[in-house]
Amino acid sequence: MINYELQHDKGILVLHPEGPLEAADFISIASQVDTYLAGHGKLHGVLIHAKSFPGWKNFAAMLAHLKFLKEHIQRIEKVAVVADGVLANIMPYIANHFVHAQVQHFDFVHEDAALDWLTQTGKT
Repeated sequence: MINYELQHDKGILVLHPEGPLEAADFISIASQVDTYLAGHGKLHGVLIHAKSFPGWKNFAAMLAHLKFLKEHIQRIEKVAVVADGVLANIMPYIANHFVHAQVQHFDFVHEDAALDWLTQTGKT
């Protein structure tokens, strides 16, 4: 399950995964994001705040996640991963080889710093 908030004034999608990810999560998020993108063209940022990756509820959920990424990743400027652990630390280095967006890691307790980074303009 993902709790989320689309901050229209900042163009930032904030995601708080709180259990195994479900296909319905991505359908709901995509609906909101697609409406926003129709009027704005891009998201300035996505903030993912999770103590650890909760996994997917089932294979359909994983496919829905991948479809969401495929359809939206080119229209996202920055991604802030706010999480602890080794995978969270290395994710930006891996992601930067595959995605257009800037990706940066922040420790789990630094959600405010991640949000500040997302709202900054230009390359940092």
